[in-house]
Order: sequence, then structure tokens, then C-alpha cells
Amino acid sequence: MECPMDATASNPAVVTEFHNIVNDVAPRSTSPDRELDLAKRHFSGEEAVGQFPLTASPSILLHVLSSSELDPKDLAALEATCKFFRNPAKFPPDLKLPLPELAAFDMCQQRAMFKTMKPEEKEWLKQRCGGSWKLVLGYILVGEKNCRRGKSQVTAGPGHSIVVTTNGDVYSFGMNSSGQLGLGDTEDKFKPCLIRSLQGIRITQAAVGLKRTMLVSNTGSVYVFGIESFGGYSLNGTAATDYVDSPKVVESLKGIFVVQATIGALFSAVLSREGRVYTFSWGRDDERLGHQSDYTDVEPRLVSGPLENVLVAQISAGSCYLLLLAYQPTGMSVYSVGCGQGGKLGHGNKNNEGIPQLIAHFGEINVRPMSISAGAWHATVLSCDGRVFTWGWGHCGCLGHGDVQERMIPTAVETSKAVHVSAGQYSTFVIADNGDVYFFGRGSYVLGCQDDEDEAMAPKLVTSLTGPNERFVQISSTNAWDWHNNITVPSHTVALTESGKLYACGAGSTGQLGVKLAEGKEGMPPFQVDVDLA
Repeated sequence: MECPMDATASNPAVVTEFHNIVNDVAPRSTSPDRELDLAKRHFSGEEAVGQFPLTASPSILLHVLSSSELDPKDLAALEATCKFFRNPAKFPPDLKLPLPELAAFDMCQQRAMFKTMKPEEKEWLKQRCGGSWKLVLGYILVGEKNCRRGKSQVTAGPGHSIVVTTNGDVYSFGMNSSGQLGLGDTEDKFKPCLIRSLQGIRITQAAVGLKRTMLVSNTGSVYVFGIESFGGYSLNGTAATDYVDSPKVVESLKGIFVVQATIGALFSAVLSREGRVYTFSWGRDDERLGHQSDYTDVEPRLVSGPLENVLVAQISAGSCYLLLLAYQPTGMSVYSVGCGQGGKLGHGNKNNEGIPQLIAHFGEINVRPMSISAGAWHATVLSCDGRVFTWGWGHCGCLGHGDVQERMIPTAVETSKAVHVSAGQYSTFVIADNGDVYFFGRGSYVLGCQDDEDEAMAPKLVTSLTGPNERFVQISSTNAWDWHNNITVPSHTVALTESGKLYACGAGSTGQLGVKLAEGKEGMPPFQVDVDLA
């Protein structure tokens, strides 16, 4: 994006003067003391005759900062170096702001979710984040990283898979009995198929559930297809029997700029750019999400309670509960709400919660959460220092603690430093900082029915997903169950490499692996799927 505050766009002479300034100044002989004094003044941003100070062309410096990949911490550190970076830069939109703060604003402005906000909305978001554009940038970056906005991403659903490319195109494959592939029909697909009806629409995130799919666009719109419902009830509040086989805009969300969606067994939830969470059709009477509405209600309802004045940066749905990653100037924290069976809410008990409650244990052990992933019956968190924490039901060793016991508070897993974690039905995948993939829990389906990797009570290297030239960056495993019939769904796994290659493994009888299996075969070990993720 061209910086509106960049003088190079309107005054090319400034660039010429900048490049030639050294040649225009004749060499001078100075004493060592004089040179030391000039160096000190030069570093602090003070004018010095015969020297090129930082103040010669601040617009160019601002352009460099705004075009860099510096994060909020880098900008804050730069601001602390000298008074030049702390003094007002005298640029719009606020003449009092220093260069690092303006650069943060400019970086925010490059994001569609921020650029389209009204000035008063931007200022409101700034105050919610703590009064700094650097903090606003931090909030945006957390969501971008955890949801892979602007990057290719893969999602494994119960029987089907969704792939979003870097350009925002969407491919779908697998079971299609209710139109959940969005291709205009109900035939299963055994290879990735482009959803052509979305041409001209840039998709940034996908969520999958049993026989349904939700897509979020870069303009904040939400598209749905499959069973015409959000939580077992159709858009008009009746029992869900109809389906939509092509992407359909959710009309009730048109006034909300959505940046993320997630689907549970009994509900769906969306996250707005302002950090607010809305839910649809929250199952039973005693499990509503802080808005005492009827469980057949399909209008988006704001989740309030303790989160009323807190920004949420990421959401993740399990079968009957919701995890929320909250962003605050003092650091991030995790909230949970819903069914507490098995201790999966992380509060040290098995109580249900009707409104989000802070998982206090992270603060008690001084852990800074970075991302969340809700499995069907267990939960995971990745901390800023690369540790993995799990809690909830421990079926098949899916918590990674060497047993099948449940945990009611977040408990650290002994594993390599991690950069990504993904929870499934009865399994958990971890990507280490070197790109290796580890799993614990049930591997019979998610890894392709390999006997030697059937179950792992502690983190185990997935050798079939390890190669000399491959580095995995994202992985997704089925985390849903068939709540209509109260049975588990054969799981599969899709994984993405840094180079943009897609691998799939696990159950594949309905085409969810992107290939048609031989007669009588139910699953496949990892293999590369033929799809263009550019």
C-alpha cells in the first residue's frame, strides 16, 4: 500500500536530495573530541552542521518503517532509543505522534479490516487496546497469525476438507450429502474442486462442522453452505432439514465485520474486528453463552459478561464449549464457556459455565498464552515461549501426559518447543520450531491406520510426516462428532508445508483426502494432495 504520508510520492526532489546529500558536503577535518560530540548528537537526532541527521527526511524513514516487518515490540524498542523517535513527527493523522506510533498506524491501515473503519471506530479500537496504535497493531497481528489471514490454510472437517489459498480462492473435497462443499450439487468429490461461485470474493478463513461450512471474506462477510443451520436449527428457527449447496451470505451478520468463524456441535460463533464474539443456537437451556435467549434462536447474540470490556483475538469451538483468547495491554489470557464435563473448561472443576470465565491458572503459573485450539473433548494452548498445555478428557492419551486421566486445569506437556498446536477428537498434533510434527492420542485414523502409530500416550514424532526438505507450518485434524446419532466420526488430517504443499492422511472413504481409495480401503498414510495453494 502506498503510504499517504510518504513525501516520495509527491515530491521526488526530496529523494534526489537525500541520495546526493553526502556528495554535496565537502569533507572536513575535525578533532576526535569534535567527532565524538557530533556522533552523540547525530545518534540522538539533533541537528549538526555538516552532518546528515535523522531529521533530514523523516517521511522517507516513516515509509521504511511502515513497509518493514517490525512488530509492536520492535517499534516500542525503537521509540526508546533516542528522543528523535520519541518526539512528535508532525505528520497526519495526529501531529503529536512519534514516528514509531505513526508507522504502527500505517501498518494497521494496510489491513482491510482496519482500513474500512470510520475514524471514530479506529479511535475507539485504539482506546480499547490501551491507547496506542502499536497495541492495535499487536491485536491485529495476533489474529492474523492464529487464523493465518492472508496465507494459505487447511481445515479438516467430519468427512470433508476445505482449503483456502493465499489468493483467497477456496477448494473443497469429500462428503457432500448436504451440499457442504458449496459446489452447487450433493455429489461427493474425490479431488479438490474450486468453488467458482466465489469468484471475485477473497476468502480469508474457513470453519467446518458436521455437514456444514462457514467462510469469512476479507470484507467481513460470512458465507455458509451445507445444512442450513448454525447449531442444529435452520435460519428460520425450525429443525434443520434443508440444505444450501452454494455459498450464501448470512444476512443477520451484515452489520458486523467478521474476521473469524468457528463451528461446534451445538452452536456456531463469530468474532468481529472489534474483538466481540457472537454466537448462534447454543444447545441446551443451561449452556447458553451469556445471553439468555431461546436455544432455537438463530440471530447472532453478543457474548457479554466478563468479556464486555475485553478484546477477543481468537475463538475455537469444541463439541459443546468455546475457548476465547483475550488480548489486553498487559498480555493475553484465555476464557472458556459451555459444558464442563471432563474438566475441559480448565477451571479446576467440571461445572458448566453460562458466561465466559477466565482460566486463572495461566496467571497463577505466569504463562503467557499465544494461541488456542479446542478439540472435541479436550483443550490446548500454545504459550509465547513455545510450551504446550492441555486439559479435559484424556481418552487415548490425547493430553500427552503418559496416561488417559482427565485434567481439570492446564497442564504442561513435555515436548519440543512448539510453534503450532491442533486438537482433534481424541488426538493432538504439535509442530515443533524445526518443522517436525508430533502427535499424541489415537492415531489409527488420523495417521492412516498405521499399527505402529495407533496410540501414543506422550508426544511421538510422526516419521511419515518428516522429510529432509519439508517444514510443516499448519495442521488440522477432525474435531467434530456426529451429534445427530451420538457417534464419533472417522477422523482425517490435513497438513500444510512452508513451501505450500498439502499433505493428507487418515480416513478417506468419502474423498476427504482428495483421492479415491481402492475398494475396501478406509484410510491412507500421508501423501501429497494435488492442489495449487498459490
